[in-house]
Amino acid sequence: MSTTVAEMIVTALADQGVRTVWGVVGDALNPVTDAIRREDRLEWIGVRHEEVAAFAAGAQAQLSGTIGVCMGTVGPGSIHLLNGLYDAKKSHAPLLAICGQVPLEELGTDYFQEVNNDLLFSDVAVFTRTISSPTQASTLLEQAVQAALSGPGVAVLTLPGDVGGADLPKDATPPRFIDSHPPTAPAMETLQKAADLINGASTVTMLVGQGAREARAEVLALAEQLKSPMVLTLKAKEGLEFNNPYQVGQSGLIGNPATTRAFEGGDVLLMIGTDFPYREWYPQGKTVIQIDARPEHLGRRIPIALGLVGHAEPTVAALRKLVDEKTETSHLDSARSHYESWCERQQALTNPKHDETLIGRVQKHFDNTDERIRPELLAQAVDRHAAPDAVFTTDTGMSTVWLSRFVTMSDRRSLLGSFNLGSMANAMPQALGAAALDRHRQVVAFCGDGGLSMLLGDLITAVSHDLPVKLIVFNNGRLGMVKLEQEQVGLPEFGTVLANPDFAAVARAIGLHAVRVEDPADVDAAVRDALAHDGPVLLDVVTNPEEIAVPGKVKVAQGWGFAIAKIRESLLSQGDS
Repeated sequence: MSTTVAEMIVTALADQGVRTVWGVVGDALNPVTDAIRREDRLEWIGVRHEEVAAFAAGAQAQLSGTIGVCMGTVGPGSIHLLNGLYDAKKSHAPLLAICGQVPLEELGTDYFQEVNNDLLFSDVAVFTRTISSPTQASTLLEQAVQAALSGPGVAVLTLPGDVGGADLPKDATPPRFIDSHPPTAPAMETLQKAADLINGASTVTMLVGQGAREARAEVLALAEQLKSPMVLTLKAKEGLEFNNPYQVGQSGLIGNPATTRAFEGGDVLLMIGTDFPYREWYPQGKTVIQIDARPEHLGRRIPIALGLVGHAEPTVAALRKLVDEKTETSHLDSARSHYESWCERQQALTNPKHDETLIGRVQKHFDNTDERIRPELLAQAVDRHAAPDAVFTTDTGMSTVWLSRFVTMSDRRSLLGSFNLGSMANAMPQALGAAALDRHRQVVAFCGDGGLSMLLGDLITAVSHDLPVKLIVFNNGRLGMVKLEQEQVGLPEFGTVLANPDFAAVARAIGLHAVRVEDPADVDAAVRDALAHDGPVLLDVVTNPEEIAVPGKVKVAQGWGFAIAKIRESLLSQGDS
């Protein structure tokens, strides 16, 4: 019995461990979707916008470690995948996009919906090819999957409809995939140079990123040896935050003053598994040592004294044998003390009656005259009631700030976001992907109102495919991060005000269980009930649009700019509101 190209692709992906394919059906991909229909191991999840498909598949790839798969039909359907594919690229998530194409005989004739996919995806993909003959289908699929896994990154296979439905040659061999990433470590000579720099310094501060998450035990042991405070990037929050007596939180706009103190107090800055991109947050005049498995990352953000190419676990393990144990703890103690004090101040904002206290009444006069719900209160309630193994997703913007500061990562919780691309609208699609991976694991999305409304139609996907996501909407009626960025340079708020619907009413019309919350006293119970609900839930929480997330290091120019912006907003009657 003959096998079509489409059937071969679907069977091979199922054999590889793929369990979900995301996309929108279309005529050019009919042979593939029909093969999926007949493959019991695969679930087809049809979305309302292909961008959602790419985000969801990317989320599954990041959580599972195996390849995620999405599809877009010829022309516009493939184009719609792009933003989600770029997020996968920037997140180093192994992802295969299968794209439709016009019939072979029409290629190059500017046919209806024809797009040059190989050119279109050339920047986002580590591999992009068009299958123009059944004889090359197995080989190109094998190359695409291998490229995606080894990158890891995005691979794109374009499949004209007439090729997808064609029979394979009788002597065609099935593709074989090998997913192997042997760990690497630097040469002993380089390790000794790093140890000499560390041993010659009085104090060391560590900046630790996602690349060190699998090396938790070794990294914590090194911090103990060096009596080093540990600044975490947001992507290292998962895996390295919990039960870590050395961590002092995150740096950058979402960070806290303790990280600035830790940076400034270290003679040596030891970077492990991070390509933290914000140059302005790095300390100046320090001896910088960087460990990274990707050589192109070394010295990219800050001048370094020494770069070590290697994976975190074997590299740190080898380095620990060469460094002397330090006994002076004042550097670590000072950073931790400042971090704990900052945490206490932040916790005060999570009290529903905060604005009734003396300090709260003064603060409310400046930033919450309408007595809206403080986002800190909401984020803390979610953290308190969420499952110990919950998956959290977060939109880019202020919702990420509140998650970073108030959601604690246990050894079983996971965290996803568009942390490299910085796209809006990612939280809900990524939550859908996580929920489809395991419908029994709680998935909580921190949704900005601006981000959610971009892809609002795919709330339908949660209902139609029984995906029990918990969508927490921080509805402040603003593009909050843009507002903050405008004000800190002295510009009045403009273009950031959102005329939002009642998101809960919209969600109920679609079929979700949904509740709108406007009173701070109702937040805790509403969050508790939402997270306990069996099916998909949307909690529309009206939060304070004037809440300010003060970063860890505030420049005089930023403070002055903020003051000028507020004066201008007052004269202009609150920007464009």
